[in-house]
Amino acid sequence: MPNIKSAKKRVKVIATKTMQNKAINSELKTEIKKANAAIEGNAENKVAAVRVAIKKIDQAAAKGILHKNTASRKKAALDKKLNASA
Repeated sequence: MPNIKSAKKRVKVIATKTMQNKAINSELKTEIKKANAAIEGNAENKVAAVRVAIKKIDQAAAKGILHKNTASRKKAALDKKLNASA
């Protein structure tokens, strides 16, 4: 446990940011799963589901939760699956 006041504050700030990052990451994974399920199930709204997932990926990359190359790779994989299903 930290003894210095600023170190105590950093512990609290890091805990808060970790919770925010986990929430965003969880939401991102959920949207990607929904998009994959829509593509594989030939749902009518698969284009919309992929669009939402890509938006979430971009938001996560903008906040620094995902690296930009990882985000690009995930978006390309979704697009590739979508185009193959068409």
